[in-house]
Amino acid sequence: MDWLRSITTLPLVFKAICGPEDALLAVEHGVNGILVSNHGGRQVDMTLSSVETLPQIVEAVAGRAELYLDSGVRRGSDVLKALALGVRAVGIGRPLFWGLAVDGADGVHGVLEILRHELDRALAFCGQTSVQELESHIVGKPRDWGVSDMDF
Repeated sequence: MDWLRSITTLPLVFKAICGPEDALLAVEHGVNGILVSNHGGRQVDMTLSSVETLPQIVEAVAGRAELYLDSGVRRGSDVLKALALGVRAVGIGRPLFWGLAVDGADGVHGVLEILRHELDRALAFCGQTSVQELESHIVGKPRDWGVSDMDF
């Protein structure tokens, strides 16, 4: 990271950060953004999803880098949750490919429109009027979310 930072002034965004320790290390070495991602699928059963790791990463980064999220975004309410938990933008993968397979570019546009309408509806259901002014309390998190109590 130090070498890469030394050869460019461009913003650096790291993808596949899945935990607060790696996020903190990235920020300490000058990264400008973090894409919280598990590459669209958990590699090992019982690992945490991207959105489950997000609260700890938000806390570790403490506003020193922009946060983004992908993996598992399927509905407008998923977008709402990620934004409310502290990301600036959300990446969408598989749904776009499904739209592309069904109806080409028009299918991709259709998927984006569905997500936009679902997000608008989810905002209304939560009493929110803007994604720029989301209140984080709208996402209820289990007290032990992100902590495993399993014996290994």
